[in-house]
Amino acid sequence: MKFDGFETLAIHAGQEPDAGTGSVVVPIYQTSTYAQDGVGGLRQGYEYSRTGNPTRAALEECLAALESGTRGLAFASGMAAEDTLMRAILSPGDHMIIPGDAYGGTFRLVSKVMERWGVQWDAVDQSDAEAVRAAVRPNTKVVWTETPTNPLLNITDIEKVAQIAHEAGALLVVDNTFASSYLQQPLTLGADVVVHSTTKYLGGHSDVIGGALVVSDPELGERLAFHQNTMGAVPGPFDAWLTLRGVKTLGVRMDRHSANAERVVAALEGHPAVRKVFYPGLEDHPGHGTAARQMRSFGGMVSFALRDGEKAALTVCERTRIFRLAESLGGVESLIEHPGRMTHASTAGSPLEVPADLVRISVGIESADDLVADLLQALED
Repeated sequence: MKFDGFETLAIHAGQEPDAGTGSVVVPIYQTSTYAQDGVGGLRQGYEYSRTGNPTRAALEECLAALESGTRGLAFASGMAAEDTLMRAILSPGDHMIIPGDAYGGTFRLVSKVMERWGVQWDAVDQSDAEAVRAAVRPNTKVVWTETPTNPLLNITDIEKVAQIAHEAGALLVVDNTFASSYLQQPLTLGADVVVHSTTKYLGGHSDVIGGALVVSDPELGERLAFHQNTMGAVPGPFDAWLTLRGVKTLGVRMDRHSANAERVVAALEGHPAVRKVFYPGLEDHPGHGTAARQMRSFGGMVSFALRDGEKAALTVCERTRIFRLAESLGGVESLIEHPGRMTHASTAGSPLEVPADLVRISVGIESADDLVADLLQALED
């Protein structure tokens, strides 16, 4: 019997009861190597845990199912996943297009590492599909998209940009971290590769670092698996187990994250201290229509700019009590940060520099009334 419901897949895909004991939870195979039944006589294909581990394999199968892909690959961090992917699909002399407000870590990897390796790049406002088309060169091999973007919550039309990329003979990579597999499935919209920092919503509890790639093309999956094994930036079995445990509740958590974010946005909208709220759920957001079409709901990430500038933004970050001042996002607890000085400091002085008056919040699953009250008191004069 085949099951397609997201919540059912999150709990059962890759997670059959253990054959030996009947355990309904995937065991943590805390081992580095595996006994062989004679030279080359591998049991279930396992020889060394960098190459493969049953706990990691369960996570990878589950992630592939949640993204409607054929192959999932888990990594030690989101940046390890990005680095492995870029080196697998790009060569010196190739060109890539990244978002005009890309995540600071992605920008740092492209501008400080890949560029030194000979990769050319352009940063483009991908909310304008024609701007992406105009940026394509004969040597463009990758269009790298975030939607929603981090931290300005811009939206890219995945179907349109996929068509542009494919017409140019390029791959479309979509960083799906902000939306999560529950709210958005880029492979079904034409993307070639989905990237996740599983540290965020997939893990969901701020207790594990990880990353993932999911693809629809089996041949590309094999190529990435070769690089995963060769480069070795894989998660340990306990990290894979923690991520798999978090994935089980992704659907119900994302429903609550989204509902709480809508309450927070309603409180911030029109507040005299707030210059602008960035959230794709707002009807006047330029990407609202596209987000409504390609996302299940609008997620738990919100950014807002303060009328009184950077000092006011820093003050709000220091005044909240429930929203913890910390980097990262996507956990059950609410977080607040100043992107310009924290997660996106690497973009300072570049065309991707983040506005100094911007605050980014990751809305958790606490009581919405408490979250609203906390932000309102932090915004008081």
